[in-house]
Amino acid sequence: MSNNFRGDIGSIKIKPGLSWLKKLLAFSGPGYLVAVGYMDPGNWATDLAGGSMYGYQLLSVILISNLMAILLQHLAAKLGIVTKKDLAQACRDYYPKQFRGFLWILAEVAIIACDLAEVIGSAIALQLLFKIPIILGVLITSLDTLLLLFLQNKGLRYLEALIISLIALILGSFAIEIFLARPDAWQIVGGILPSLEIIHDPSMLYIAIGILGATVMPHNLYLHSSLVQSRKIKGSVAAKKEAVKFASLDSGIALVLASFVNAAILILSAAVFHKNGLHDVAEIQDAHKLLSPLLGTELAGILFALALLASGHNSTITGTMAGQIVMEGFVDIKLKSWQRRLLTRVLAMAPAILVILIYGDQYLGKLLVMSQVVLSLQLPFAVIPLVQFTSSRKIMGGFVNPILIKYLAISVAFLITGLNMWLVWSFIN
Repeated sequence: MSNNFRGDIGSIKIKPGLSWLKKLLAFSGPGYLVAVGYMDPGNWATDLAGGSMYGYQLLSVILISNLMAILLQHLAAKLGIVTKKDLAQACRDYYPKQFRGFLWILAEVAIIACDLAEVIGSAIALQLLFKIPIILGVLITSLDTLLLLFLQNKGLRYLEALIISLIALILGSFAIEIFLARPDAWQIVGGILPSLEIIHDPSMLYIAIGILGATVMPHNLYLHSSLVQSRKIKGSVAAKKEAVKFASLDSGIALVLASFVNAAILILSAAVFHKNGLHDVAEIQDAHKLLSPLLGTELAGILFALALLASGHNSTITGTMAGQIVMEGFVDIKLKSWQRRLLTRVLAMAPAILVILIYGDQYLGKLLVMSQVVLSLQLPFAVIPLVQFTSSRKIMGGFVNPILIKYLAISVAFLITGLNMWLVWSFIN
């Protein structure tokens, strides 16, 4: 395997004559790598804050965000399979030099914001499990580069297997937590229904957009459009149609599982904290400290911390992959994976260490939420090009977005942009 993830393009062969299920399994993998970004530590902070402050009300935001994500990841997969270009390469080829440079900088900012969440989440998990000081935990997270290099040399399938295993650990942990918490089923149903109060309350809107930013992640659109090219498919229209179908199924199933994790964190926070009058639990450490006594078992805190550690390490792998794809796609700068990892991690570690040194670790939860809002503010600059490219018959040929998909995607782009503008306006005034 090469020193960058583009070396995997066309490396996984799809045997002819496979059954439908075996074919789905053969295409499965990229969707789960993408889904990791939808359950990273940044989600924890926003979901915990949303659940403790507003109960089940923001479940509707998780549902809507997940539906948006499924649509956008379908478009990203289609772009990569049909054009043999990822989103970064498409921006480089179809936009003027100055504009694509602007998009590249924004994409890098989004990846650093995402890595910031991973740094903080992993460091907190190490503290909760092994009593390691937060600042030391932040430094230890840089060692994950060694694990990444080892798995990269083994091949993409090994990375996919590890990530799917860690996702299973996260899902299992929260299934037990929800069983212990015994949330109110009717309130869950009520929370799934959207409420206009979200728009009218600036504080609730801030958390809602944080959830949106933590769910629909800009770097995942670049990542997915590249990863789907790892499957070797024929150049015929029929083969591409089949690849798009199975790639979309792969990401759709993976994102549904990710939405269960996001919903479970918010439901757990609502059922345990909001129900008991604890409306300001936004810090992961506070949630961990309160879970065990409120649920009556030490197991609750241990499972919570294990799932957090798994989430942080999973996101580390995909964040590095996305960083390489973005850098090589936009400006054709090739770095070895450890060099790219080190660069991104140092830039992400700096604000975390600065906040810890100045304020201590009590502000890390707020920094996590802020990182997710930064991600959300970057979203339009990845979503709009994706919708534009996949709606262009010149670029996509017969795979151009159908009218319904086109206008759904445009609506999603406008909604995301509108919510971000509303957020900025609300806080200015």
